[in-house]
Amino acid sequence: MPKLIIISHPEVSVDPAVPITEWGLNAVGRKRATEFASSEVLSNVTQIWTSGERKARETGEILAAPRALPVNCNLSLGENDRSATGYLPRDEFEAAADAFFAQPYTSYRGWETAVEAQKRIHRAVTEIIQTHHSGDLAIATHGAVGTLLWCALSDCSIDRKYDQPSQGHFWQADLATLKPDSGWVSFT
Repeated sequence: MPKLIIISHPEVSVDPAVPITEWGLNAVGRKRATEFASSEVLSNVTQIWTSGERKARETGEILAAPRALPVNCNLSLGENDRSATGYLPRDEFEAAADAFFAQPYTSYRGWETAVEAQKRIHRAVTEIIQTHHSGDLAIATHGAVGTLLWCALSDCSIDRKYDQPSQGHFWQADLATLKPDSGWVSFT
């Protein structure tokens, strides 16, 4: 059965002076994505989509290269909109992410709410699936929205306990039923 494969970008170069949406993969992230690109998990992928964020696009390009596939972009696959705060130091970001998941109907300091982000990612993935014809479908996106989608497809409440433990993970679902096979799994 064809699969939906949701992939979170691996490690990025964090630069507070650069907009978050323009952060690219660092050397470790590129290496991990390159290794994952040749994995059995992706052997039947016929279509790759990414968010418009640089780190997701770079991930998609690396994954597409061995298969000579084009990379399609859908801006609605982007991470939850955090532009109201921009860059936050790690401890502050983790506290903000905790609040984002714990209070899904409440905006954290102007962020898009978890419920809004979940609806957006679910709608975008549903639209992409409707145009997909055969083989596995890979979507390179971001951890939070990937988790929100997993929660929606698993009929679970939004909860950070379902979030990836770090960057560079994936989960799969049957493309016909959209029921996830597992939670997040590391590339390596």
